[in-house]
Amino acid sequence: MYITIGYIIACVFFIIGIKKLGRVESARQGNILSSLGMLIAIITVFAEKDVVASWNSSEWVLNGYLWCFAAMAAGFFIGYIWAKKVKMTGMPELVALFNGFGGLASLFIALSEFLDNRAGGEIALTLSIGLTILIGGVTFSGSLLAWGKLSEKVTGRAVVIKGQKLINLFLIIISAAAVILYAIPSLDARTKLAAITVLTTLALISGFTFVLPIGGGDMPVVISLLNSFSGLAASMAGFIISNKALIVAGCLVGASGVVLTLIMCKAMNRSIGNLLFGGFGASDSKTASRNAVSEPKAVSIGDAYLILEAARSVVFIPGYGMAVAQAQHAVKELAMKLEENGAEVSFAVHPVAGRMPGHMNVLLAEADIPYESLKTMEEANPVMSTQDVAIVIGANDVVNPAAETDPASPIYGMPILKSHEARTVFSLKRGKGRGFSGIDNELFYMENNLMLYGDAKATIASLAGEFY
Repeated sequence: MYITIGYIIACVFFIIGIKKLGRVESARQGNILSSLGMLIAIITVFAEKDVVASWNSSEWVLNGYLWCFAAMAAGFFIGYIWAKKVKMTGMPELVALFNGFGGLASLFIALSEFLDNRAGGEIALTLSIGLTILIGGVTFSGSLLAWGKLSEKVTGRAVVIKGQKLINLFLIIISAAAVILYAIPSLDARTKLAAITVLTTLALISGFTFVLPIGGGDMPVVISLLNSFSGLAASMAGFIISNKALIVAGCLVGASGVVLTLIMCKAMNRSIGNLLFGGFGASDSKTASRNAVSEPKAVSIGDAYLILEAARSVVFIPGYGMAVAQAQHAVKELAMKLEENGAEVSFAVHPVAGRMPGHMNVLLAEADIPYESLKTMEEANPVMSTQDVAIVIGANDVVNPAAETDPASPIYGMPILKSHEARTVFSLKRGKGRGFSGIDNELFYMENNLMLYGDAKATIASLAGEFY
């Protein structure tokens, strides 16, 4: 009875924790509650296995408990040190790897169960093993490639090879056939081993082939989708080992990941199919050739200050450039100076700004910027034309007017923050490149846009310094 109660309590903590993650001001508490839920689940598992009663060296080694606690200790220290050292700019890569490791753990559970019982078993069990291997393998390799793209160890551009869609379709069909083949009860152990070997190999290859044609601009959605996959894999692993807490936790992660993915796709006016097979960012020759004949207008810090000093309303639009420069605290300082000068200050946050879901919200919350000052795209756009100044910090696609004006653009139809409607726009940018997504930004060439080149943190700090 107490084992069931322990699992129920753990699941309740998971549900409340995920619910609290939905709002910035309660996200920290949600993280703590979810962590407590996982701790309760782990303690309950060991209680169910009666680990304490078998406390002697021979049984602990024989039953694998020593290895369990050693792995937990190693994981704790590695995770703690890694998370402590990672910069905010590296958080998307860390999240991508966490998703991948979750998929890999589920994959290992399924392979372990297969090796323990190669003959198979009930069809529900064999199907669970096959699906866990498939989803876990895709999640691991896909997350690994997403990490490489985000950390720029491989190109962040969409890489579309000839026959890409046919290759992916072929991998799906063969993988599904391998799952069904393994689930057939009458097949011998050798055939089942061959089916599992093929399935594992194809699952790992599929992760790479699915993420490879996805460009940098879609990375936040990809991370959300892979997070959902890791949850589904965990849930399937729960069926394999008959663990209720793992099933519930996996379903919660999977379902919330799917919902978040759909929300972000809606924010980009794109479907899941278009995301996975569209090859976003693969080319942009038309925009590049049109904009090659003109140069954006640059402005000095002094001239920018004169405009800001007279402004009565200012909206900040953060992007990945703010994360790279770690400029969120400088932004808070400038916002305070503007408010002291009599300006109304707000922050407009696009759902897919940055390189992971909620990236900008996390950065702004770290700088103690009031949650009430943050405006969604739906709230900010209707009043954008009334803003004296819009300060775009390292954002590209989410403010690109080409999404509304250029049918040839890969982002055409994507809802954007309409910063170009403000009376004056300051675009902060490190250099004259196209940015991570590889798409040129028409905003930079508009009459009301002024460029402030250089490190965003130094630029913002210099602007704040002018108010002293």
